[in-house]
Amino acid sequence: MTSPSSTDPFYEAYDRDDVAYGMTASAMLSAYLNQVGGEGDVYDLAAGAGRDTIALAKSGFRVTAIDISQRGLDRIAERSATDGCHENVNVICSDVRDVDFPTGTLAGVVATTMLDHIPSADAAVVWDRICQSLRSDGFLYAEVHTTEDPGCDQPPGCDSSRPVSETASAVVNYFRPNQLAQWAVRPESGLRILQYAERIEWDYTHGPEHAHGKAVLLAVRDGHHPDWLGQPPAFPRRPRPQA
Repeated sequence: MTSPSSTDPFYEAYDRDDVAYGMTASAMLSAYLNQVGGEGDVYDLAAGAGRDTIALAKSGFRVTAIDISQRGLDRIAERSATDGCHENVNVICSDVRDVDFPTGTLAGVVATTMLDHIPSADAAVVWDRICQSLRSDGFLYAEVHTTEDPGCDQPPGCDSSRPVSETASAVVNYFRPNQLAQWAVRPESGLRILQYAERIEWDYTHGPEHAHGKAVLLAVRDGHHPDWLGQPPAFPRRPRPQA
């Protein structure tokens, strides 16, 4: 009998009680949802076990969660039912490269560590499809591993003494400094950057303590100006006195 792990490379990571990669939504994305909100259809690419899917669904978006791991998608379905947002969640087991992106109709796309798990040429194609799919007030949230990651075979990551993730082999496309930002500001991308950061992260959500080099991007369609105060909010409005 074929075991699930032989056909699902992330089965073990998503099957355990303490789900790998955590179940807390990305901080910058959470801040955007809390401040701006919205409605409509969103794609969560490489959704994993749904750490961002559930937050999107609870905010009122209709979310299509796409991943190659059926076990991860099963966990999304289970959790969305428990959290009462299952009517806003649809799951598709697919490689993101095989996904049909509608043109100009999505309210948002989330791509948390997706573009770095496929070869660079394929990532560029998927990026263009993502950008073309966004409607005039759409948003894009993306995270990628960078060459600062100690699992990278290029400097500066390969020269780092920080501990390497036990799943580093799954990353096949480390982004160069500024590369994700450069993609975002190309005229053909049609985006406006709200927030961008490159940083080192310490990760305790799977395996032994380890570090990652990450680039994190939040952008909207060029010409769209939501009430974004930053993450953390830089100069929030003071509460108004009660009448």
